[in-house]
Amino acid sequence: MDHAQGPAPETAPAPASALSPAARRDLAVRAAVESGLLCDERAPLAALLDVASVRQAARDLRTAFDEVAAEGQPVLHTFAVKAASLVPVLRLLADEGIGCEVASPGELALARAAGVPAAHTVLDSPAKTRAELREALGLGIALNADNPQELARLEALVGPDGPGIPGAGAPLGLRVNPQLGGGAIDAMSTATATSKFGVALQDPGAREWVVRAYLDRPWLTRLHSHTGSQGIPLELMAQGARATYELAEEINAAAGRQQIDTLDLGGGLPVNFASDEITPAFSDYARLLARTVPGLFDGRYGLVTEFGRSLLAKAGTVLSRVEYTKSSGGRHIAVTHAGTQVAVRTVFTPDAWPLRVAAYDAKGIPRTTEPTVQDVAGPCCFAGDLVARGRELPLLSEGDHVALLDTGAYYFSNPFGYNSLPRPGVYGFTVDGEGGEDGEGGVGFATVREPQTPESIVTESGGAHRDALR
Repeated sequence: MDHAQGPAPETAPAPASALSPAARRDLAVRAAVESGLLCDERAPLAALLDVASVRQAARDLRTAFDEVAAEGQPVLHTFAVKAASLVPVLRLLADEGIGCEVASPGELALARAAGVPAAHTVLDSPAKTRAELREALGLGIALNADNPQELARLEALVGPDGPGIPGAGAPLGLRVNPQLGGGAIDAMSTATATSKFGVALQDPGAREWVVRAYLDRPWLTRLHSHTGSQGIPLELMAQGARATYELAEEINAAAGRQQIDTLDLGGGLPVNFASDEITPAFSDYARLLARTVPGLFDGRYGLVTEFGRSLLAKAGTVLSRVEYTKSSGGRHIAVTHAGTQVAVRTVFTPDAWPLRVAAYDAKGIPRTTEPTVQDVAGPCCFAGDLVARGRELPLLSEGDHVALLDTGAYYFSNPFGYNSLPRPGVYGFTVDGEGGEDGEGGVGFATVREPQTPESIVTESGGAHRDALR
């Protein structure tokens, strides 16, 4: 069960910030404008990440499970790399004791580049190729098979007749779908009756097949399910954990030994996008788990979690200059550089993914004038490119700035290449004693990702092969 033990943080506990996250955000916006991160005509859009908020979220997660886990119980918290596929962010989280959950060769490469050890990495893709399986096994990375066909591929590699891949002793498991139903956002619900993920436990004969699959393969030592995501209530997530635990108990009883030694509970804690309040908290979920499934925390099982959005969302701000303002049909419209290319879910499904928008003046100071109903539009060439519709905000003017709040997860690292718009630069920021270099009240910026250049867009778009089709 050593594989499930989380890494010890490499950094000493930082003092609690004297400033609220909102106050730090306001300081960072002003500093970004004053320092030229947004003043330059070539960079009217930037993404800001509050380092103190990221560290605090990681520590809150660890503390929440420490408070309910048995003494010495192995618990590995991993970060879903898809939520912020940026090497410096993964390194920051690793320093706070958080490993990586990866779902592609690219995400695995990012985790390795960040220095995350194999023992703190989990591979969960539903479409792993044979090459990906061999790579993960060779590196000693834990992985969860998604379906019977993938399990057969694994058996060909690690079973008694397999090629004996070095590192093939890595923890291996099977993902199951307890089919408990969906939440408020259908596209984000992973435990529905027809979900594409895992072995559907309530299908005829499926549960019996899973039990037999473990009994026939003593090298299967983990069990994985993932019920949570945005729009999923905590109670449903806890039911998913209970279903996983009960299945593990059934398998171990049938085996006459504790074959399954680690339960991977997935992640998906929902985020409050309506205010600065962090709700639900990791402690809310951990305590609910302890009440719902007490056996999870009696020390017999190692635990793995795979949170993503809930660790990063509140720490991020997408900041854009207002390029123009206009009126159409009596509606005020602010045209900005933050649209579909950075907020694709918000633009296409605004009811499911609404974002708060904060208004700042040309100097980066919060606007406090009387709210006026207006749209906040992006730069993309289609009419629906709106990040806010009919929103009451202080009336924006040319040269002002808008901030899309709670955008630290997904919005920074999953751009949509519409109109070949460049990816914005991403900058981590610290304030005062939290690492800033500018003295009292100062804000320090560290480049996480450089702004994309037109030249790199041409390269990605086949510029080197201009005459290939002549």
